Amino acid sequence: MDTNEIVIFTDGSSKGNPGPGGWAAIIKRNGKVEEMGGGEEYSTNNRMELTAAIEALKEISVTNAKIQINSDSKYLIDGITKWINNWKKYGWKTKDRKKVLNRDLWEMLDKLVTEKNIRWKHVAGHTGHPENERCDEIALMFAMGLPIKLNNAR
Repeated sequence: MDTNEIVIFTDGSSKGNPGPGGWAAIIKRNGKVEEMGGGEEYSTNNRMELTAAIEALKEISVTNAKIQINSDSKYLIDGITKWINNWKKYGWKTKDRKKVLNRDLWEMLDKLVTEKNIRWKHVAGHTGHPENERCDEIALMFAMGLPIKLNNAR
């Protein structure tokens, strides 16, 4: 990993979809690993996936860093890399002329990715990838309202 590169893993969870939700992120930078997460009483899996990416990017103040975001959410990755420009162009409507779901979060994410060098990478979920599995565990614990110890090596 390049010393100026930041690698992020994210995941979201919802029990009931909608229902209690949790999100998680792991940020690797400067040889350190930081885990973060949170939850909401009522949310969806997609909202939690977006929240994980947003919260992780809020932690990145370095403007010239190369950032790789790894997620098992095709919704997140396709939304930010393929769909968002058309949504904005057509007044936050889908190609079927329906309102874009989670617009508030998409707008926040859009602001955070502007002028950053981000590469989005899809990782298969539940396949034993250590960071993805850890994010899944953290998000699930927050969704269930259970305590979890986070590695916060700042």
